Amino acid sequence: MGLKFNHSRTKVQQMADFIKQAITVNEYKVGEKLPSINFLSKKYNVSRDTVFKALMMLKEKGIIDSIQGKNYYVLNRSTHIFLLLDEYTPFKEALYNSLVKKLPESFTIDLWFHQYNENLFNTIVNEAAGKYNRYIVMNYDNEKFSEVLEKIDNDRLLLLDFGKFDKKDYSYVCQDFDESFYHALESLKKELSRYQKLIFIFNKHHKHPRSSKIYFSRFCEDNGFDFEILDEIKETTPIQRNHCYLAIKQTDVVKIVKQARS
Repeated sequence: MGLKFNHSRTKVQQMADFIKQAITVNEYKVGEKLPSINFLSKKYNVSRDTVFKALMMLKEKGIIDSIQGKNYYVLNRSTHIFLLLDEYTPFKEALYNSLVKKLPESFTIDLWFHQYNENLFNTIVNEAAGKYNRYIVMNYDNEKFSEVLEKIDNDRLLLLDFGKFDKKDYSYVCQDFDESFYHALESLKKELSRYQKLIFIFNKHHKHPRSSKIYFSRFCEDNGFDFEILDEIKETTPIQRNHCYLAIKQTDVVKIVKQARS
């Protein structure tokens, strides 16, 4: 493992993270003595004070301990989790908070968002490969498996959300945006029948699976619903009474509510 300092954080924080990562990947095992402050200072060309403060940070977190304030050893091997989600929504925040709450204190989570940017997705995964105990990833595309994920051991990776592709030997918790979407609408048929028209807001800029439009249309046609699919909600889009609006993006829901009140 190599350490290259940058300007994103203090050297103390980067040194602490580097040592913690070495413990995470079992380079330093529980009960083993860590290299001395002098050794780490010379090897990574930093001051002894920087190393000392980094070790103190890890000691405060219960990851390492010291004997008479000199020799440091690994007290607890933390489990480091890489969590890569698509974009921020209240649901994603709830998911993150739930994980933090349910996992033991020895588990740490690094949260990233790829924003449906394929280059960003690949960069984040490339930089994270081999550095974590577990990986939880919302894939970039619903129709194809991102090849960059092959750099992660399949027994360490859990795929979330998108997954209409061969998931090989990977573990996954993926949504079905086709048949399951149809059946969800079917279960609400009585409630939906109160409306004159069903309108599906399928934002053309969003990466949501386009097959959802097919199954929405199929449901409406099978059950005799008048329907329409809109690419987006504009300021000029009229919000009609007795119409049911189905939206994927949180921002579209906000637009619908605002325009309905105006």
